[in-house]
Order: sequence, then structure tokens, then C-alpha cells
Amino acid sequence: MKTLTKPLATLAAALALAACGPQEQEPTTQTPAVAEDVRPEADRTPYPLDAAFAKAGADFGVPADLLKAISYTETRWEMVQGHEEFAGMPAAYGLMALRGEKLSEGARLAGVSEEAVRTQPEANIRAAAALLSSYANELKVDRADVGAWATAAAKLSGIENTEAQAQYIHQGVYDIMRKGAVAQTPAGELAVSLMPGKAQAKFPSSDVVRSMSADYGPAIFRSSPNYNARPSGTDISMVVIHTCEGGYSGCWSWLTNPSAGASAHYVVNESGSEITQLVTEANRAWHVAASYSCSLNGSVMCGLNGVSTNNFSVGIEHGGYASQTSFPAGQIDASAKLTCDITKSQGIVRDSYHIVAHGRLQPANRTDPGPNWPWSTYISKVKSLCGDGGTTPPPTGLIIDNNNSANDTSKGYIELTGAWTATSGTAGYYGSNYLYASTAAVSEPATFWFYLPAAASKTIDARWTSGTNRSAAAPYIITNASGTNLATVYKNQQTGGGAWNALGTWSFPAGWNKVQLSRWAADGFVVVADAIQVR
Repeated sequence: MKTLTKPLATLAAALALAACGPQEQEPTTQTPAVAEDVRPEADRTPYPLDAAFAKAGADFGVPADLLKAISYTETRWEMVQGHEEFAGMPAAYGLMALRGEKLSEGARLAGVSEEAVRTQPEANIRAAAALLSSYANELKVDRADVGAWATAAAKLSGIENTEAQAQYIHQGVYDIMRKGAVAQTPAGELAVSLMPGKAQAKFPSSDVVRSMSADYGPAIFRSSPNYNARPSGTDISMVVIHTCEGGYSGCWSWLTNPSAGASAHYVVNESGSEITQLVTEANRAWHVAASYSCSLNGSVMCGLNGVSTNNFSVGIEHGGYASQTSFPAGQIDASAKLTCDITKSQGIVRDSYHIVAHGRLQPANRTDPGPNWPWSTYISKVKSLCGDGGTTPPPTGLIIDNNNSANDTSKGYIELTGAWTATSGTAGYYGSNYLYASTAAVSEPATFWFYLPAAASKTIDARWTSGTNRSAAAPYIITNASGTNLATVYKNQQTGGGAWNALGTWSFPAGWNKVQLSRWAADGFVVVADAIQVR
């Protein structure tokens, strides 16, 4: 847990809300803190950086907020240590993800060594600022106009595809400049603050109209030429997880370039809000440059030894780096949904031998997705989404989710009173997220309504996600369609998370019955409304 010192707590909390949405609060009787399970996406920076961004900006005549926004877009303010993922694309280094000739030229212009740029945060920022300054001169940028710097930022990115450039600038760098973001040190001090602003990029928008994937509905199809047919009669039996060793826009852009000689079937962006499909699942993408060896994979599928892994696998790239210390929850969730869909449609076993790291299969020169990919959580999510024994057992009755878009509202829905906030910060929730609210001497419940066409005896189960800041006596009030209060059941939400917990069995009449989760519990905690099941 990272406790902020005052007055930094107020600023960090405000910026985190602007950048990432509401957060669960720790008990109000304790020192104000960032919730233990809903951290800002960019809280991994181990040292203060505001002064370094400010000095580099002042020394080279570059807006400091632009430097911060580029760094956030590229690395979420983390000092990445480069690994090659695609031949022909040099490894990225540092907070600014500098590569190859740009790293060398930036070091020269900033008057620092290349080794310092690779390993020292301040030198890395200064090298990027020096490059941006040189590009501003070359492009005749109006230095006083932050929006005019977009052309220099696009040049620094190294992205050549015009659609990807536009996405990087408008949905990446300038989007985060408008929203703002914050990072902390492990000691809880403010490391970087990017205040929300009104910057608008003076850069062309993309007018490309893309079709959606025929394999996976939520994905955008951006065809790569880098593929061929799978050998006749090949069964698809594996999903391989990769990291791009760079940002999302640059990743799919590179993999649609014929000169790259590489591809993947899918690329998932950092927030999980967009997925690109590059190659249809029926075809063979070029994502693992190694023949399969079962000795590297638990002696599973040894009959495929010596066969190109590409022949029988589907590859998923993820915006990010093998060296990063954590992965955004949204990206993990979106990827798990995609992997569930692939395994269902292709009949792939859902376990750690058939959903596999690139680095496991090609250990000589690849490490992705790195040691901090949350494998246990990830495979559990995949299995849960597919209904086969992950953190969510297969449903046995009517489920009412906290998100009405997932409910058949003719059978059940949720109704909220008071201040409830949606989040996906703790693993084990049902559906896309869950709700929480602070305990207080008010009811203001989350009410789960369910309809019975005829009188029946039903068992009610509830789900929540567990944490030390949860109420140990969350009150569930069960009321029948006649308005009779059948029972109030108190559940300890500090345990039992990620599972269906029985509240009890009652006889209900026909009509609309309800289960209410009240906030009226001991102060200083939160109650969590995820879903109920009526069976």
C-alpha cells in the first residue's frame, strides 16, 4: 500500500481521478491513502521526476508537459530496459522509449553518453528533449504553441504509418495532456504530475474507415501482409502471449509494414479499449521465430517437436514491455476476453501449457511478456469468462450483474441509490467490473431486482471482491414481492472474494423480489456490489 503524505495526497487523488476515474477509498479513520487495489496506472516510478522534466524542458525550449505526456504514452513513466521483439526494430530504453539512431543522436545533442541515456532517467529525458528541440527547428514549430509541437512528437515516435501517427498523437499524447495523470514513488511521494489542460494537437486526423474483425467482433481489422497459409490439416492448439516492446500504435503500424517480416494475429492496447486484428486466425501469422520443443513447455504436445510454433498457434501482442513492473487491469481484462474467445472457437485447452509466453517458447532471445505478467490471474480470468472453473463457476441460475448492459432487464436489473462507483481494480469480479461505496449511517443501497413468473423457493448467492478495506459485516436485505423483509444477512467481504457466496434460501412469490446491499455498516470501510445469482 502506498500512503501519500499531505498535501500531496490531495493533489495526487485529484489527478488520479482525472486520469483514471474514481478510486476505492481506504477507511476514513486512517491516513488518507491510495486504495490498495485500485492504483493509478502509472504508479511505478521509483524516483521524483517533475524537476527533471521541468529542467530538460527549460534547457531545450520544449514544453515540459509535452515531455511528460510522451513519456506516459510510451512507458507510463517507467524506465524500461529494452528487449528486441521484432527484427529491424531496435530495443527501446528509458522513460522516453528511445531507440537506435534516435537514442544515439539524442545523447549527442544533449551532451550525455548513450549508456546514461539507457540507464539514467534524467539523461533519457534530456536526450528526448534535445531531439524534440532539433525537430522543432527543422519543422519550424511555433514553440509557444503546444498544439504545434504535435509534428515533432510524431517524428520522435518513429511511426511512419499516417493512421497510426494520428492515433498516437490524438488518442495518446494529447489525450493524456487533456486528462492529466499522476505517479508516486514507492514511499508515497509525488513523482510526476501532469495537470489536465486544453491542448489540441495541430495534426491531421485519420479518415481511414476500418472494418471489424470477422473472428472477434470487438477488434478492428488492419490487414498485415506478413502471413501465409497454415499447413493443411493443422489444428490450432495454442495461444502465445507477447509484448510489443513499444506502444500500441507503433506496434500495429510496424506489423502492417511488409519490410517488418513479422506479424501477430492480434494487438491489444494498453488500456484494453482497442484491439487490432492483423491476420485471420485461419492463417499463419509470423510471431514466434522458433520451432516447438515440448521440453520447454512441460513435456506437453511432444508430437509437435520440430514444427514451427506459428503453424498451430494464435499470437497476441500487447502494447507494453517485458521489463515493466505491472500491466493495466483494462488490458488484462480485454486480453482475457479475447483469449477466451479464441480458445472457445478453436477448441484450445485453457491452461498454462496452451496459453503460453513467447519467452518460454523462444528463450534464446525473447523474454516477453516478462516476469510480471499476471499469469495466475490471467488464466483464471480466461477460464472464468469461458465458464470452466476459473474464479467464476459456471452460472446455475439467473445472474444480475452490477452493470445493466449485461442484464436481461425483463428478468433482473440493478438500481442504485446514493454514491456508488464502478471499478475493476481487484481481480475476481463477475462481468466487466464491480461497484463499491463507503460505509455510512445511511442505507442508500444497491438493489438487485429479480422477477419470478411463479412462486418458488430460491437460493440467493452474492459476489464481491475481497480486501482489507471491505466491511466485515456487509448487510444484505432480502425482500419479497409483497414488500415483506424476509431476512438481513451480514457477510464478511474481507474474505470470500471472486466466488459465489450463499446468502440463504427463501420462498418467494411471483413478481419482482429484491436483494439490497446496504451501506449501513461500521464506518471506515467499503461495501462491494458485484452480482447476485438466483437459483
